[in-house]
Amino acid sequence: MLDRNRAELINTVRGLSEAEARRRLVASPTTPIGLLKHAAVAERIWFQHVLAGLPKSECDGGTTPRDASFIVDDNETLADVIAEFERASERSRVIAADFDLDDTTTHPDLGDVNLRFIYLLIMEDFARHAGHGDILREQIKQPAASTTDVSEQP
Repeated sequence: MLDRNRAELINTVRGLSEAEARRRLVASPTTPIGLLKHAAVAERIWFQHVLAGLPKSECDGGTTPRDASFIVDDNETLADVIAEFERASERSRVIAADFDLDDTTTHPDLGDVNLRFIYLLIMEDFARHAGHGDILREQIKQPAASTTDVSEQP
């Protein structure tokens, strides 16, 4: 299920132009490309830092959470960010393979968590963000002239 949610998150940006992927349609810094950047950060925090115990400075990319995790540098392409997310996901799979579902580790704020908790948290997070991506994609791809206020529908 986690791999399915990972794939669905990537599918929300497939076929978007660089400009479309960077369109900001909500008040937060969320963009289609930013959702993938954020997901790569989440992979590193939960699997590399929390589960494997690596210091954040030794993780293979950004680990700054919250709004900052959605920021994509101007020189990064959509293909770059997809590849970054795929690398982070693959590293997560490798790390998780060395743990049983009930093996625990300590999260700095939540206390003891196990791999089962991490899987469920990441699946929920990625499913939610894939939904956000679907909505953003619909807004980007739907011509403005055909936009209808759904509250006026019978």
